[in-house]
Amino acid sequence: MKRHERRPLYHYWTPNYWPAWIGFGFLRASCYLPYQWQIGVGKFIGRLAHRVGAERRAIARRNIELCFPELSTEERDQLVLEHFEALGVSIMEMGLGRWASDKKMSDLTTVIGMHHLQETLDQGFGVLLLSAHFTTLEVCGRVICQHTSAIDGVYRRFRSGLMTEFLASTREVTARKMIEKNDLKSMIRSLREGTILWYAADQSYDGKQSALVPFFGVPAMTNTATSTLAKLGKAKVLPFFPRRLPEGGYEIRILAPIEDFPSGDAIADTEKFVALLEDQIRRCPEQYYWVHRKFKRRPAPLPDVYADLDALK
Repeated sequence: MKRHERRPLYHYWTPNYWPAWIGFGFLRASCYLPYQWQIGVGKFIGRLAHRVGAERRAIARRNIELCFPELSTEERDQLVLEHFEALGVSIMEMGLGRWASDKKMSDLTTVIGMHHLQETLDQGFGVLLLSAHFTTLEVCGRVICQHTSAIDGVYRRFRSGLMTEFLASTREVTARKMIEKNDLKSMIRSLREGTILWYAADQSYDGKQSALVPFFGVPAMTNTATSTLAKLGKAKVLPFFPRRLPEGGYEIRILAPIEDFPSGDAIADTEKFVALLEDQIRRCPEQYYWVHRKFKRRPAPLPDVYADLDALK
């Protein structure tokens, strides 16, 4: 696959991108607000998105219905609303991730388990810092980069070249470099150099290295390439989970290396991480990325769970 060519942000300084630049200016200015005001503005944006985003609201409702069948309809609807509030806050956190001072971010964040990361590096291994798509990922990734040696991150292309470059360059505020998600050779090279690679592979994936893996008991097409990366990169896999705290600020947990990973069975390895991920989601269910079609492109005879979303809009 052709490698994505990065372009500097000034390449997008044309009138068709001006609305986005106005939004970036708003995020930059918001960094001067007290933190709790930023959170409040973000939740307001999220509530607006919940009101007008019928399709994404329906996708979140279906995902939560499948993963938490024990909840009542009212409880699921409340969780969806809280999820949209978390999405709104994540927009404000994009500004924090790019422009907030190191001191502000350190004051807002507690890191637990940093010794697992340092001990693994001291043993001479590369580290696959394995995370997932939580709404706090951008801001907490910034903090991790402040607490350790060089980190290489992974990014994916968006339809908008400007958004791709903005998010990739935001991570490069503290990360050493960003690697496009299909560039496996560069990821393996980073790991073999003894570098930390920040990687999230939890969203729906039906490529060559994929398999049906239960997610909250529901089969989902899942990326199993983590095992290959760990094996070829001669790296240890350490789960990394961020959480926005109810009282404000953030908690980052770095777990011990997953035992016997890679084991030679990519599906079993993936199931180990998914089990850890499910535990983390239960700690802050509103903060996982439910507006993504997690259960799409499943093979027959599994049903298309998104075929009847109109009833949930």
